[in-house]
Amino acid sequence: MTTRTYIARALPVAAALIAGFIAPALAAGPQPQGTPVPKILVIDRSIILRASKGGQDIVRQVNAYTVQLEKDFKGQGAALRSQYQQLQQQAAILSADVKARKVRDFESKKNALQAAAQKRQSLIQGGFFKARQQMEQALGPILQGIMKERGANLLLDRSAVVLGTDSTIDITGAAVQRLNQKMPSLKVDLVPPPPGMVAQQQQQQQQ
Repeated sequence: MTTRTYIARALPVAAALIAGFIAPALAAGPQPQGTPVPKILVIDRSIILRASKGGQDIVRQVNAYTVQLEKDFKGQGAALRSQYQQLQQQAAILSADVKARKVRDFESKKNALQAAAQKRQSLIQGGFFKARQQMEQALGPILQGIMKERGANLLLDRSAVVLGTDSTIDITGAAVQRLNQKMPSLKVDLVPPPPGMVAQQQQQQQQ
């Protein structure tokens, strides 16, 4: 076999081998360098408020404020209802001027009572919002610490998880335990809510 004949026969084989190596590489495309493999942990933030000592303390205080609000305004509301009933009974015998004056007086008292109750309720909501923020601030470093310990680089809320089979990635229990140690209780102060929260509530009431 001449050298020229050998080369002619070998070229197709070599081309096929080269194609066999190149094709998969082209199909896979360029591989990113240094891209970390995701290691995911999951937490259920809704459970933290219900299960943690600090969260339970917040709910207890907010409920107490709400009960006290109802007690404080219950008597005034009853007095207004009684005044309205008397006004209805006297409507037939009152002159137009006297009746109009009594109606204005009643409406003024009613509006003032409603405004005072709404203001107190707004302060309770503001206190709840501030306390939740304080708890979130305390929770942040705790979650970062757990992620570092377990070598995780991604944390998801359970509400964002569609399907999962590994229960060991849920760190809610561990986070609650550490939060209990760091913040077993939390004072809820009556403070005005953030302006954005007030605007959102007004928009919801208008809808």
